[in-house]
Amino acid sequence: MGDARAPGGPAVVETRGLSKRYKGVVALDSLDLELPPTAIGLLGANGAGKTTLIKLLLGLIRPDAGDAVVLGRNTRTEAVAIRAAVGYMPEGDCLPADATAADFVAHMAEVSGLPPRAARQRAADVLYQVGLDEARYRAIKGFSTGMKQRVKLAQAIVHDPRLVFLDEPTNGMDPQGRDEMLALIVRIQQLLGIAVVLSSHILDDIERVCRYVVILDGGRLVASQSLAGIDPGGGDLYVRIDGDPTVFLARLRALGADAAPAGEERGQDEIVVRQHRTPNGNAADP
Repeated sequence: MGDARAPGGPAVVETRGLSKRYKGVVALDSLDLELPPTAIGLLGANGAGKTTLIKLLLGLIRPDAGDAVVLGRNTRTEAVAIRAAVGYMPEGDCLPADATAADFVAHMAEVSGLPPRAARQRAADVLYQVGLDEARYRAIKGFSTGMKQRVKLAQAIVHDPRLVFLDEPTNGMDPQGRDEMLALIVRIQQLLGIAVVLSSHILDDIERVCRYVVILDGGRLVASQSLAGIDPGGGDLYVRIDGDPTVFLARLRALGADAAPAGEERGQDEIVVRQHRTPNGNAADP
C-alpha cells in the first residue's frame, strides 16, 4: 500500500478504519487516508468502493466502523455542516428535466444558504464559467449529455465550496466533451482554489487533472501517493501494492491499461502502468 499520509498542507480528508458493508458484502474495508488540499484522483474499477467512499465523506450514509473527518468536521456528527462547505457532482442523471439550467442552479445555491438575488447572480456566473451562458434559460430536458454534465458541475460549485467531489464527471461524453470537462476541472482547482476529489475508472482522466491519487480495489486501499511518481517522458505510473499484485494487475488489464510488474530493480510489490501518448501529448484511450 502506498503512503496514506499526504505530504504538505492541512488535510481536507482524513479517515481511520473507515468501513462499510451492504448485506454482508464489504464495500469499504478499514480505510486509512490523509489527503492534501489539491486535485486528488480516486481511481478504481466499477464496484471498487469509490462512490461508497464519497457518500461516507458527505455523511449521506453512516460507516459500520471507523471515522471520517472532512475539512476538520466529523461526518458522524457534523454532516450538515460538511455538505454546506463542499460540492458534489453525482454520477447519475439527477437533473429536473423541465427546469431551466439557470433556475436549477439558482435553486441549489439557495439550498446552500445564498439569498435569492445572490443565488441567481451566482448561478449566472458559474453557468458562464462552464460554458452554458447562452443555454442557461433552456429546459434541461433538451440538453446533450455533455451539457447536462456541465449543469451538474455548475451546481456543485455554485456556493463557492472549499472542496468538491466529482463522481465520474466524464461519463457518457464524447472525446471532445471529455477534454473540455477535464479542462474545466483543472480551471476550478487552479484558478478558483477549490480542492477536487475526482472519482474515475479512467487512468488518463486522473493523470491529466490530478496531483495525488488514491487507488481502490474491492473496497481496499491499494495505493495513496503523489503523482510525482509518473515519468514525465513516458507517462509511467509506479504503484506499490500491499500484498500479491497479481489480482490488481489483472483488473487493470481488463480495463485496458498497459500494466506490468515494475521489475526487480523496484521490488516485487510494485507495478508500472504505461501510458501511450498521442501526437497531441495526451494519453491514448484504451
